[in-house]
Amino acid sequence: MKPAAFQYHRAHSVAQAVDLLSELGEDAKIIAGGQSLVAMMNFRLARPASLVDVSGIADLRYVDRGQTLTIGALTTHHDVERRFKSVLSDGYTVIGDAMQWVGHLPIRTRGTIGGSIAHADATAEWCLLAVLLDADIVVASPRGERTIAASDFFFGLYTTALEYDEMIIAVRFPRPAPHAALTEYAQRHGDFAVVAAAADLDVADGEVVSGRVALGGVAPVPIVCDAARASLEFAGPMTPDLAKRCADGIVAELEFDEVAAAGGTEYLRGLTHHLVVTALLRAAVTESVAA
Repeated sequence: MKPAAFQYHRAHSVAQAVDLLSELGEDAKIIAGGQSLVAMMNFRLARPASLVDVSGIADLRYVDRGQTLTIGALTTHHDVERRFKSVLSDGYTVIGDAMQWVGHLPIRTRGTIGGSIAHADATAEWCLLAVLLDADIVVASPRGERTIAASDFFFGLYTTALEYDEMIIAVRFPRPAPHAALTEYAQRHGDFAVVAAAADLDVADGEVVSGRVALGGVAPVPIVCDAARASLEFAGPMTPDLAKRCADGIVAELEFDEVAAAGGTEYLRGLTHHLVVTALLRAAVTESVAA
C-alpha cells in the first residue's frame, strides 16, 4: 500500500522544527529515520496531514560523555554500535551491546534513538534501556526545553508524554551501569522481540548489593519489576539459584492478557523466566556481555 496524501516540510534547526509543529497542529508528525513511521503510513495505520523532516539537523547526532552520558536524538543505532563504541566503554557498554538486537543493518543505519523512543514500542531496546537505567528524555518546544523521566514518559501502546509541538532532542543516562545486560527473543532475527529482559546490578566485591530488572513485551509499556528489588538486595554472589529465585518472583507477579498473549500465557511465562535468568547471570559476570 501507499501512504495517504500529506504535506512535506524540512526543518534545518530544532527551533524551526518545533515552530512548524506548533503551526501545523496535532496532525503533524516528525520524521527522522522513518523506519517505523513510514511503515505505519504505508499500511494506513498512521495518516499524518504533514511531515516535518528533521534528519538534516546534524547538531542532534552525537554522544557526549561527561558527568552523565548524553546521546543526541538523531544519533543512529549504528552510530552507537560502531562510531561511538569507544565512548561507551567503562560503564555503558550495555548500550552498545544492545544494538545488535535492533532490526537489521539497513534499519540500524537509518533508525534514530529519538525516533525509537518517540515510537514507544514496548519491546524496543531503547525504551527498555531508558527505563532500566533511569534515563531522562530531553524535549524541546516553542516554550523551551523540559526533561521527562523515562519512568513518566511511556503511557501505553505508541503513546508518550510528548505534547504535539514537542520533539525529543536528547536522552541522558545519569549513571554508569558496569554490570548490566539485555537479552531478548524474537521469532526471526531482526523482528521486534516477543519478550525482552534487561538487568542492572550493583556489585561490590563479587556480591550483589542491589539490582533492577526491566521487561519489554509483557505490558503496554516497558516495566521495572518490583519483585526483583527485594530478591537482589544484599543477595550475595550471583548464582544460577539466585537468578532462578529472582525470576520466579518476577514471573509470579506478571499478568498476561489471555487473548493477546502470543503462544499462550504459559509459554510467555517460561520465556520470560529464561530471559530474566540469562540477563542476570550475564550482568554479573563482566562489565557487559553481549547476548
